Amino acid sequence: MNDFLSALGLMLVLEGLLYGGLPGLVKRMAADIMHVPEGVMRVIGLMVMAFGVFIVWLVRG
Repeated sequence: MNDFLSALGLMLVLEGLLYGGLPGLVKRMAADIMHVPEGVMRVIGLMVMAFGVFIVWLVRG
């Protein structure tokens, strides 16, 4: 549970840095993502998820 909360906290820090540091970029990305087909978004999301699992697997070994 401690690892989960640490990971959640780190995710929130990184997201806050993005919104706080580059709000214009976030707004442009949010507008641009409306034009991306759902299938492409699904594939990208699954690839990012798999990459995250791979990183956790490497670190936790």
